[in-house]
Amino acid sequence: MDRTTGTVMRIIFLLFLSLLTQAVGANQTSLQLAAEDSWPPFADDAGRGLSHELIKRAFAKSGVKVDSLVVPYSRALMMAEKGQVDGVFNVARQQSTEDRFVFGATPLFVAKASFYEYRQRPLPARDKHLLPVGTVIGVMEGYEYGDEFASLKNLRLLEVSSQQQLINLLLCGRIQGAVMYDLVASQYLKRMGVEDEIVPAFANHESNIYLAFSRTLPAAAELAASLDAGLAELMRDGEYQQLLTELAQ
Repeated sequence: MDRTTGTVMRIIFLLFLSLLTQAVGANQTSLQLAAEDSWPPFADDAGRGLSHELIKRAFAKSGVKVDSLVVPYSRALMMAEKGQVDGVFNVARQQSTEDRFVFGATPLFVAKASFYEYRQRPLPARDKHLLPVGTVIGVMEGYEYGDEFASLKNLRLLEVSSQQQLINLLLCGRIQGAVMYDLVASQYLKRMGVEDEIVPAFANHESNIYLAFSRTLPAAAELAASLDAGLAELMRDGEYQQLLTELAQ
């Protein structure tokens, strides 16, 4: 086989591989996704919430059925990275996640996070950059809190596995503050009856929240595009805004 023939054969093979990948994406009619179990009102331990509804309805537009496996967030990330599931709910798109997953162009929604404090023991500063070196801040294991937060050197982070644990540690003084997503914090603080004791101190960041696809999934890019198209249709026909309105009530 001469060099020209070999080059042509390689081009044909690459084109065939590309078409095969696209066909997989076009023909895939079901997805198994890992959904976080402790992030209401977006995703709760019963498999309900805004994220579930948005993803299910968006994929329904292209005839793709979604099966959700409800697990802790850190486990959900690991399962998606290993290819044990096709994707994972509610991932913030930032430097630490870009290389690990495949993202579409459209976020599911934007979520705001703040530093929280115990009203009787307020944080010693009103800006995360001004907190003294060694300030102990509680965070959720595996969560993303923005590239800026990840670069801070003045904080000592304590990771926990549940929102309730985070709040309890703040109440008993084991941590000086906690970073929580605001709508999620509101749900748990009301549920625990401590919304007047644990309060937001100052903003941390806003995150675009996505369904992140496993890099082991051959049709990840095509399915991400399908999700984008479904979300766009939900926005056009008013379903998206209706879901957000219901969330705010």
